[in-house]
Amino acid sequence: MIVEDEVVVATHLESHLLKLGYGVSAVVASGPQALARVEADRPDLILMDIKLKGPLDGIETAARIRAEHDLPVIYLTAFADQQILERAKVTEPFGYLLKPFEARELSSNIEMALYKAQMEKRLKESEERYRTVADFTYDWETWRAPNGKYLYVSPSCERISGYKPRDFYEDPWFLVEIVH
Repeated sequence: MIVEDEVVVATHLESHLLKLGYGVSAVVASGPQALARVEADRPDLILMDIKLKGPLDGIETAARIRAEHDLPVIYLTAFADQQILERAKVTEPFGYLLKPFEARELSSNIEMALYKAQMEKRLKESEERYRTVADFTYDWETWRAPNGKYLYVSPSCERISGYKPRDFYEDPWFLVEIVH
């Protein structure tokens, strides 16, 4: 999906993508349009301009897309000042291309973003499977960091100890205090 409010740029970008062998699910000009189309189309990747006309800029739109749909976004923009970069970083973009860009740059950014998105999806699925096993085990499972903080406390700790997992997260030495 392309989110670009300049028609000439959007058309040029769509043409580049088609020549590179990519499909374009939609070309929209505003944040609200992007949010509506993401819901309907579920694209693999979004190419997002940062400066958009309307109530939402590209960064706000990307943040909502990432939070609500967990889709990768590559920013395409002419702006690279520090304030914009700091705002953009928070949305965890999969790329940041400055206009004008070369077709080769665009292609490599897209390939890397798609690969990274696929790897993130696999990692999340693996973590969900592992967490499901850990959460439903009858045993009391805990994982601790080298500094002693709990990284994970299984729900069964409450059945065994009478204390909630949050008690252990809040105080890394809580177990020592309650064991006689």
